[in-house]
Amino acid sequence: MARGWESKSVEEQQAESAREHAPTKFPLRPEQAAEKRRRDGLELSRKRVMDQLRAATHPNHRKLLESSLAEIEARLARVP
Repeated sequence: MARGWESKSVEEQQAESAREHAPTKFPLRPEQAAEKRRRDGLELSRKRVMDQLRAATHPNHRKLLESSLAEIEARLARVP
């Protein structure tokens, strides 16, 4: 019986996840979709560089990562 309750919970979680990731009522225009992909890519790059920056110990490597981060953030500021 506990197994049935557990599977019910999993089904509910999957349904909730599907609702959260459901497409919007109004599909994005091609240029909006391109902007979203660009922004998503920049945000992923920013996260990766920040993770590397946290782990970096060599001053020159840190300097390189900091300049990369500044460039990514400048690009993010230009994307609507």
